[in-house]
Amino acid sequence: MTPQEQIAIHNMRLEGHSPSSIAAALGLSAGTVRSYIHRHPMGPVVRACKQCGRTILPDPRRREKLFCCDACRMAWWNSHPEAVHRRAYYTLTCQHCGKEFQSYGNKDRKYCCRACYVASRQPG
Repeated sequence: MTPQEQIAIHNMRLEGHSPSSIAAALGLSAGTVRSYIHRHPMGPVVRACKQCGRTILPDPRRREKLFCCDACRMAWWNSHPEAVHRRAYYTLTCQHCGKEFQSYGNKDRKYCCRACYVASRQPG
C-alpha cells in the first residue's frame, strides 16, 4: 500500500466512509482496508451537538453521541419530524362505520375513533 493510499484511507475515514466503500474507491481489497484500519486506529473524534453545537466528549465504552443532553435531543427530534422513519402504519377498516383508517403501531384496532367505539357499544 502506497503512502498516498494510506492518506486517502485516513481522509475517507474522517468523512465517514465504510471500509468497503473506501476499498471500492481506491481499487483495493476490502480485507486490506479493514486490516489497515484495525492497525491504525483513529483517536477519539470530538463531535458537536446537533442542536446547540456544544462539544461532546466521547466515551470509548459507548456509542458516539449526537446530542449533549436529553433536552437538546428532544428539541431536535421535535423540530425535525421528517427525519423520523415511521414504519408501523397499518390500514384498517372500522367495524362500526366501515371507513378505512390508518393506525400507527397497533394492528389490532377495531374503530377509527372514540365516537365509533361508543356508538357500537350502545344497544339498539
